[in-house]
Amino acid sequence: MNTFQRPALIAAGLAGILVAVLFAGAGMAIPPGAWKWFDIASEGGTALVAAAWCLVVLGARPDGQVTRLLAAGFAAIALGSWADCMDEIFAVDKAALWDNALEALVPLGMVILTAGMVFWRQEQASLTEHLKKRERLFRDHRAFDRVTQLADARYLRAHLERQRGGGALVLLDIDGFHRINREHGQAEGDRVLQAVSHMLLLNLRNDDLLCRYAGDRFAVLMPDLSEAAARDAARHLCVMVAMMRHHAGSMAVPLTLRHSCAPAGASAGRTPDMVLADLCRQVDA
Repeated sequence: MNTFQRPALIAAGLAGILVAVLFAGAGMAIPPGAWKWFDIASEGGTALVAAAWCLVVLGARPDGQVTRLLAAGFAAIALGSWADCMDEIFAVDKAALWDNALEALVPLGMVILTAGMVFWRQEQASLTEHLKKRERLFRDHRAFDRVTQLADARYLRAHLERQRGGGALVLLDIDGFHRINREHGQAEGDRVLQAVSHMLLLNLRNDDLLCRYAGDRFAVLMPDLSEAAARDAARHLCVMVAMMRHHAGSMAVPLTLRHSCAPAGASAGRTPDMVLADLCRQVDA
């Protein structure tokens, strides 16, 4: 049971007890002989299944908007169904506002759950696009970096040698990466590299080539983009990485990037090594 499931289970138990006590105190117990067992079983079963799904979502997914919407939807359905179940055991004045409010939790939960499913679909579409990009990378390129599974510096240089059209080359550097390695270990540093590479891939065009250039530096070859457009794209990539919520254990690790940009290809009048050396000087400045 993870850190999200434990408080959720405690809260669900307390909410269920509170609803039962509320019905017992405000209503009149219905004789067991008059109970509608099918309704009790269906409504109580719905409450238990929805509560179980809430715990599954919290345990199986990282925290975020989609997780919270899905969990909140299931929780509202569970609480509303439990209130419907208590309605079969205790007779309550149908004009009671609190009873009506509890019963309204089921449709409200369905609305929240639907919103979560919509955002979840968008999330899955982004992940699918990410996997397609990675599949294209594995299919089209042969030189890989062991940690990030991106093309490496050798492939980048070879690709720049063949670059004949316009385009731009962007170099991205992770701020304070050596501190992350020192404070959290190399394994955590590798996780940071993987997380950053995933975020970059999600925000690049299909034609862009992302490589791990060296250490904590990534290079992006952006065909058919002017230097100004590439700088705008690089700034967007930096913003998206800065929005990430990366944790080393329970400690938040803020991630930011520096970037430099230059024209790429033979039209720039310089060799790939000259372009890359200039970009390194810019990003180190």
